[in-house]
Amino acid sequence: MTTPHRPGSRRPYGRYRRIAATTAVLASLAALAACSGPPRHAGAGTPVTLSASTPPARGEIDSFTWAVYAEPPTLDYTVAFDYPQNTILSNVCESLMRWTPGLTLEPGLARRASNPDPTTWVYDLRSGVRFHDGRTMSADDVVHSLGRQTDPDNAAAWAQNFQNVASVRKTGPLQVTVKLKKPDSQFPQYMATAAGVIASKAGVEAAGKDYGTTGGLACTGPFELGTWSKGQAIELTRFDGYWGPKAKAKKAVFRIITDPSARTNAMLSGEIDGGYLIPTESYARLRDSGLGTLYFGEGLSTVNVNITNMKGPLGDVRVRRALSLALDRSGFAQAGLGGAGTVTNSLTTRAAWAGASEQTRQAAFAALPPATQDLEKAKALIKEAGATGKTLTVATSSIGQDVSLLATAVQAAGSRIGLRINLKTIAPNAFTALFTDPEAREGIDMFPLTYYNSITDPLDLLTNFKTGAYLNFAGHSDKRYDTLVDQATAVYEPDRRMKIEAELQKLAAEQLLWIPVAEWPTAVFLNKRITGAPTTIAYMYYPWAADVGAADVGAADAGAAK
Repeated sequence: MTTPHRPGSRRPYGRYRRIAATTAVLASLAALAACSGPPRHAGAGTPVTLSASTPPARGEIDSFTWAVYAEPPTLDYTVAFDYPQNTILSNVCESLMRWTPGLTLEPGLARRASNPDPTTWVYDLRSGVRFHDGRTMSADDVVHSLGRQTDPDNAAAWAQNFQNVASVRKTGPLQVTVKLKKPDSQFPQYMATAAGVIASKAGVEAAGKDYGTTGGLACTGPFELGTWSKGQAIELTRFDGYWGPKAKAKKAVFRIITDPSARTNAMLSGEIDGGYLIPTESYARLRDSGLGTLYFGEGLSTVNVNITNMKGPLGDVRVRRALSLALDRSGFAQAGLGGAGTVTNSLTTRAAWAGASEQTRQAAFAALPPATQDLEKAKALIKEAGATGKTLTVATSSIGQDVSLLATAVQAAGSRIGLRINLKTIAPNAFTALFTDPEAREGIDMFPLTYYNSITDPLDLLTNFKTGAYLNFAGHSDKRYDTLVDQATAVYEPDRRMKIEAELQKLAAEQLLWIPVAEWPTAVFLNKRITGAPTTIAYMYYPWAADVGAADVGAADAGAAK
């Protein structure tokens, strides 16, 4: 977090998670090597079923308590790129458009978005929407809020999503017109993320450099920022002037608990009512506790091995393919993802292709290389590439079981096919620097990376392999690929765009700049007192906490006495 990001790029720290390595883990993976096919079980044998939602709340409650694994450095929406801040911020600040729990797009603070020509987007705003600072939303606030994303002084994490924006102008008291330099199918979709958040111009200017860290956020959401006890908790209080249905809880308290075991114990003791990003090693404990329900929902997330160094043996695509063929994906999904992951040969999830026709979707996946382990073929590729006995280094960290076990799986794969793979253990805080600091990646050939889409479009991920893209750590450059990215970006009609994206997916799979390993659903635990939280990754940009209320009519009083 200390290294300034490249201007015009988005810092996607939150799109990954991690894995570590121990002898015990190696033994665990070896024992699981006999497993075949995609894992179907979470923990001790209960089938994983993706839920569209949790049951609707049946009444209001005074408050509920939620676990987050880290404290946000700031809640300024321009740098909201990671899980903790977006989990909280999505309930306080709203965007022009909204990502729904079903991962579709609908109007947000804009009651309508129209596209009179390919380079013009007109946003007609809702009337009478109030900010938490008491002011009423106007077009001036929208122009100012979007302008902050492109202000170099703000170093916004979402600046890259504005790269094709020529101007943002007020064209009426409640209307803003965005002019693009060229058609951009992604821009209107990102208006449902933190990129499209609208805050009070006067409120932001009054806060100055302190915006996002102290005081209010001057946004419009169903909750407003309350007490922030640094290092301990962040409280949100219900905003009674909200333009939509009011939140079912008067207060939402986010407890900062960095230790995964402590988070789980807090849920089991009733100290915490629930949380997202459940530690994979805790799935079985929570599910079998009888104290609540562990749900899984669509996560639009894939776990991958990111190639960072093409100057060594991995510069030969045969070595990358050999590693892919040697990986025990099933063993990793079972041990590293608590059995909730699904083995994949695709960088993108199938759900990301929701806008495509069945024919296009099939084409996107039909041409991908198999994920089935084939050690003999892998050994032959290593020999053919002259890489036998070569040494590679994979980074690992104790951040979480998912990260450490994938690094171990890569090491085990290498040893099976004649490669020597060292593990380089990095402290959790330093691990983050791998995404931002080229010096931190010195001497490292690959590291585990989990990537989630912020929009329901495969291009959100596939654009990372364009020349110069922020996560293109391998420095790959392919003019044909770059041209296809530009072509796809310019097409608004989903199926026509995704036909191009299917070609991109095929090219990315052939190059294996990231080695895909597994799809990983969202996990959320709710104790018996509360319900209503969505199960999908929409919680990153949807005001999910407003839906959380009493699981039954009598729970409201019980919660109040807690």
